[in-house]
Amino acid sequence: MILKRGWIFPAIIMGLRSVCLWRCVFLCAVYAAAVHGYDYRIEYFEQNVDHFSYENQDTFQMRYVISDEYWNSTGGPVFFYCGNEMDIISFVENTGFMWENAPEFGAMVIFAEHRYYGESLPYADESFTDPSHYGYLTVEQALADFAVFLRYMRDTTEGMEDSPVIAFGGSYGGMLAAYIRMKYPNIVAGALASSAPILGFEDLTPCESYYAKVTSDYYEANSSCPALIKESWTTIDEMAETESGREELTEIFHLCDTIEDSAGLKSWLSEVYFYMAMLDYPYPTTFVTPLPGWPVNVACGYLSDPDLAGTDLLDGVYHAVSVYENYTGSSTCFDITDDGFSVNDDAAWLVQCCNELVMPMCDNGIDDMFELEVWDLAEYIEECEMDVHTTPRPDWIVTEFGGDDIGAASNIIFSNGNLDPWSAGGVRTNISDTLIAILIEESAHHLDIRSSDPADPVSVTDARIMEKAIIWQWIREFHEDLENHE
Repeated sequence: MILKRGWIFPAIIMGLRSVCLWRCVFLCAVYAAAVHGYDYRIEYFEQNVDHFSYENQDTFQMRYVISDEYWNSTGGPVFFYCGNEMDIISFVENTGFMWENAPEFGAMVIFAEHRYYGESLPYADESFTDPSHYGYLTVEQALADFAVFLRYMRDTTEGMEDSPVIAFGGSYGGMLAAYIRMKYPNIVAGALASSAPILGFEDLTPCESYYAKVTSDYYEANSSCPALIKESWTTIDEMAETESGREELTEIFHLCDTIEDSAGLKSWLSEVYFYMAMLDYPYPTTFVTPLPGWPVNVACGYLSDPDLAGTDLLDGVYHAVSVYENYTGSSTCFDITDDGFSVNDDAAWLVQCCNELVMPMCDNGIDDMFELEVWDLAEYIEECEMDVHTTPRPDWIVTEFGGDDIGAASNIIFSNGNLDPWSAGGVRTNISDTLIAILIEESAHHLDIRSSDPADPVSVTDARIMEKAIIWQWIREFHEDLENHE
């Protein structure tokens, strides 16, 4: 069983790594920086650790990034990014849609860091010691952080009382953007939820859908590629049966340490295949790791000969995964236990997977290029209880936010790329006139909210034009409502 991580990224975590009244406010500017030519400040806001009881009075500093360079203080909007499961600066540097459109909209830009990620650690080095410390890491508490912060900014920033807040987010951040509009429509006027798998809970989405989508991406790149990857699992297992075979596998894949069995190697390979499908952008990127444009196509170029077999096949697999793991050629060996994320961010995501974010995933081994892996909720719960000391609530997110029954909400764009594995759990058809789905051809994980690039497919450019038009409509409606209430 596997707990998938990030954007949502699938870091395969071994062990459970193998199983997801206003207080006095302290604001302090630390330093200024710039991204893609835009100036911003990094500041901190004092948050309650617990927004929903009156027992714990602890507070912590939530980090956020703010730029008012282009803000029209007489009604210009606030573009607010709902930070997700990484250091907030990563999203600042990779959400160009907000930055590029701030001048046209006269928008203030804010990126708020999610509690327990980056520097926003409620209990510093003790944040992940036990449930009494990390029990406050929930979707609800994070949304309350954002809502409390936005109310404070509105009440203390001259002109912001007339500024509509438009929430943005990608993947888990996209889920948060949708959820904050649902839960706090008095604070957020609309939300662009990019690559947000809000239907990935309970049985709303077949658990095999994600890996079937990965397989489809590789098949479109080269029809021989998925079949060869599927064949490689058996070859790896056969070689791993002997000590000499394990040593040869270690050498073929340039691993830093000799493997003891095939399980860890195959999990690592599966992770890489998922990542590349998710990050299959049309131009070179460094978002998670340096990658060429269309990395799935490049990888499948090494797996295009249907006659590959044995060690020749595994050599092709090695070169394919090196597109993700070592595109720059700087690595001398691969550490298959290192997912590339910080220890704290990994710990935080594991906590969330073991409380609310229970997203069933599996492989049927028939319609995909992976081996059979069943979804076993009982085993999942047992491992969470043993390793994280929490009991997951697999039905809570649907109870809290509605699952596929969200017709009472409004002003949310759900955008999904057809190359993105997580689109399987996304909203792909319109729910109402104000809950709008945009399905983008030739688009991977939240490509639409990245910076524009000459290599962007026309479909992505068209999607952004549509998103901008809808956001302008929300802003007009906000100001019309203000006028009607004066």
